[in-house]
Amino acid sequence: MSAFVQAQQDVTAEISATMAAIDAADVDALVAEIRAADRVFFVGVGRVLLSLQAIAKRLAHLGIDTVVVGQITEPAITDRDLLIVGSGSGESAIPLAIAARAKQNGAKVVHIGSNSQSSMRDFADHFVRIPVQTKLHLAHEIPSIQPMTSLFEQCLLLLGDIVALVIVREDKLDMPSLWRNHANLE
Repeated sequence: MSAFVQAQQDVTAEISATMAAIDAADVDALVAEIRAADRVFFVGVGRVLLSLQAIAKRLAHLGIDTVVVGQITEPAITDRDLLIVGSGSGESAIPLAIAARAKQNGAKVVHIGSNSQSSMRDFADHFVRIPVQTKLHLAHEIPSIQPMTSLFEQCLLLLGDIVALVIVREDKLDMPSLWRNHANLE
């Protein structure tokens, strides 16, 4: 077996096991929070931020008003908005500070992470656990052969695309018509 085939099988097995371990009721609650919000803000750092940016873009394709914290056109967050925080450990300084500020402004906060006992729990209204190995090496984490927190970032991105598909199906959105929301200056 080639090195690629073995690595591909190993990685997809990890992803499959992780996605199967995510609580469906937590994801249903996340979908409900997204639907209830006027705007959905996203915050994370590093590769997690890249996954969140892709999720924000995908939800924007569905007609949802999304904002990535820090973008130059970022509006004020209000009590009608939702902040989605991506942080495996739930201890990253910038997302913690942003979550605290969002709560001060009355926004709902959803934390997508691995550590349910993190400092983020002080600010989150809802938690979606992706139960993968973090830098904290806590109990009940799915171990990974991949570098650092790759498995978390991969599953976060897939979770976002699955949430989008749930919304498409529940709202019976016409897939070809979604192209009207796709960038057209490229």
